[in-house]
Amino acid sequence: MELHATRNYRRWPSLLALVCSGLVFAACGDNASVASLPAGQHAGAVAAATNCLTVGSCYSPQQVRTAYGVQPLLNQGIDGRGETVNLIELAAPPMAPPKSTGISEDIVGFDSLNDLPPVSIQIVNTLAPSAPSELANVEEVEDVEVVHDIAPAASIRVILIPTTAEADPQSLIDILSSAFRLGLSHGAVISISGSFGEHCFTSNEVDQLQSTLLAAQADHVTVVSSSGDFGAVSKPCPGSRAFSPTKEVGLPDSDPLVLGVGGTNLTVDRNSGDYVKETVWNNPPKPPLLPHSLASGGGFSHLFPRPGYQDGVEGIGSTRGVPDVAADASPTTGMALVISDGVGKYYITPAGGTSAGAPLWAGLIALADQDAGRAVGFVNAEIYSIGQGASYGKAFHDITQGNNSVVFPPKTIDGYQASRGWDPVTGWGTPNAQVLVPLLAQKGT
Repeated sequence: MELHATRNYRRWPSLLALVCSGLVFAACGDNASVASLPAGQHAGAVAAATNCLTVGSCYSPQQVRTAYGVQPLLNQGIDGRGETVNLIELAAPPMAPPKSTGISEDIVGFDSLNDLPPVSIQIVNTLAPSAPSELANVEEVEDVEVVHDIAPAASIRVILIPTTAEADPQSLIDILSSAFRLGLSHGAVISISGSFGEHCFTSNEVDQLQSTLLAAQADHVTVVSSSGDFGAVSKPCPGSRAFSPTKEVGLPDSDPLVLGVGGTNLTVDRNSGDYVKETVWNNPPKPPLLPHSLASGGGFSHLFPRPGYQDGVEGIGSTRGVPDVAADASPTTGMALVISDGVGKYYITPAGGTSAGAPLWAGLIALADQDAGRAVGFVNAEIYSIGQGASYGKAFHDITQGNNSVVFPPKTIDGYQASRGWDPVTGWGTPNAQVLVPLLAQKGT
């Protein structure tokens, strides 16, 4: 929830990815399928100036699936069927005319353009009863479409949280704890996109969040979190009006019970979709629209000691290192999203931010759950075992170029450098799902 950008997309279609920095979760849900648009109905309504595919500033969902090794799994029937992904999203406030359309219209357009099956989607507004359930923030659209691309047969359950959640740290922890518990009862994956600096929270608030995460672990629920978009700097505290860049990691991704996801800049062969290379995602300032850097969050916790699964990992000292893994986060290489403007037209614009990586990994976990025939649950130990084992080079793309140093004028905050193996910018790297998912499915067998 970096920016509260709602669905007035016609004003900023090219900046969509730069405002996708919110707080989101994902886990496995049910019901309320939507119908497809008649073939080609929306295609002529997309102007070339708003289609990132025509100008080469994004990748198609098919290209993303191919680059990350997901397509072979889908061809085998490992497509998320029987699983549910809960996305816990900041509710959008009511919009002034012209009327904005709902999440259903966006996803129908996405399915129609990409020949994907209709998604089963349910909106839960228990925690935000006055929120318009169909109206969606950009973040919600991104998360739904990314999960649906990676696990097209999985159900999606959107849990809305009120805009007051960011009023102060305690309010945030209270509402997130409630949202987590709603998610725990309806699936085996929870993914949160976005985080706030560790220094923002009291020990009691940290303990409250930890209690919820322990419940998730006990219920064999995988918790995934993006590592943030401010590089080596944490996001401003909830309710704070002032911001002094602080070099630190954020919650909840720094909690050892969470799988933290960093960000990369992906290069794909546009003809075949084959993986070419990746570097660290790091966009420099571009005033006045982007006054400071955006980059993959990462570093070391000052709240949590090094967990056992990080023992012996080169580059990790006595405290928890973040992130654990990564995925494409660059707004110039993101997956093509389809977004309605509410008056019959659709924008095709890139996903972006580490908040695009969290739902991608949530979708991968849903595939692993299906493949295993059970919830694989807490996967961090297995991820690190793979990272330190013989299968690492086949299961992951190791990211070795780039850093997460950032500029917040007039300050430059030195971050960390990507390197061979694990690093505090992209973790172990990005997935080759056709190898990684079966390995995760074998966990505990």
